[in-house]
Amino acid sequence: MQKIVLLGGGYGNMRILQRLLTNDLPSDVQLTLIDRLPYHCLKTEYYALAAGTESDHHLRVSFPNDPRLEIKYGNISSVDLDGKTVHIDGQDEAINYDTLIIGLGCEDKYHNVPGAREETLSIQSMEDTRKTGETLNNVRPQGVVSIVGGGLSGVELASELRESRPDLTIKLFDRGDIILSMFPYRLSNYVQNWFINHGVEVINKSNITKVEKHALYNHDERIESDAIIWTAGIQPNRVVREMDVEKDQQGRVKLTPHHHLPNDENVFVVGDCASLPHAPSAQLAEGQGEQIVTVLKKRWKNEPLPETFPTIKLKGVLGSLGKKHGFGLMGERTLLGRVPRVMKSGVLWMYKYHSG
Repeated sequence: MQKIVLLGGGYGNMRILQRLLTNDLPSDVQLTLIDRLPYHCLKTEYYALAAGTESDHHLRVSFPNDPRLEIKYGNISSVDLDGKTVHIDGQDEAINYDTLIIGLGCEDKYHNVPGAREETLSIQSMEDTRKTGETLNNVRPQGVVSIVGGGLSGVELASELRESRPDLTIKLFDRGDIILSMFPYRLSNYVQNWFINHGVEVINKSNITKVEKHALYNHDERIESDAIIWTAGIQPNRVVREMDVEKDQQGRVKLTPHHHLPNDENVFVVGDCASLPHAPSAQLAEGQGEQIVTVLKKRWKNEPLPETFPTIKLKGVLGSLGKKHGFGLMGERTLLGRVPRVMKSGVLWMYKYHSG
């Protein structure tokens, strides 16, 4: 029996499971998924759970229910590539694999800012987001909430929180001259003006030098805050960071064109931990998943692999500014206002109810 073990139930591994659990899965292949939670989480919507505008249940998608899939629950502590085993906290018996697919996602990156890890809230995991949501919803009336990082996560959280808690003073700190600086200026300017018009204070050219309980320091100026959320960068999961494999400058694992380790064709990496030409995203992880399934199925059929795969095509980016406004970039086309918000809601609905 060939054992395929998938670490993490994120977007990439969900796509892989959907494509493998078809009629052409060989009878001698056993699939095992290991995750901390009993469902797939819609990480792209964590900002809404934190802001209190969506329920926990709204962000869950069931794992496939199939007799060919075994699901184990636990926190992965380490991977032994030489011994071909995965170790789970609190469990003495390791899990053996023939093929391993690592999709463990990412964690916050604190850039060595003193106090940031200990004194800020996070929306990188479902568990952390639940805690953040409870804290934000319990902030005193007319309290101050500071969000560090003006990328997509910080922008969506700040706008959603503005609708959820109009009494709050919301401060959004960003290092750039304008928020969402990786997007065309027209889009960034629209979003920054939306914040100005809706009473969110945007602090551009910020530099957070220290964080304390209920305070952060911007260029060493102390700013009192009832809650501080960190959305200023990500890094691969700790388990991947500790693996003795070749990585890029961001700590992501370098792979062959077939998405496996250069020295081990039976260990694949999918999603945020993989070194790819594009920034990590759910779309990119799903595209990787499709190609990994192609590799596996061709191997099972003893067919030659393509030397390379075509570049994964990304359909674009859609972001929300509360429930009624949004922004998007589809190819070279910038979308602003209600249309991209409606599109994002439609994409989410399709994923939840028609994925795979």
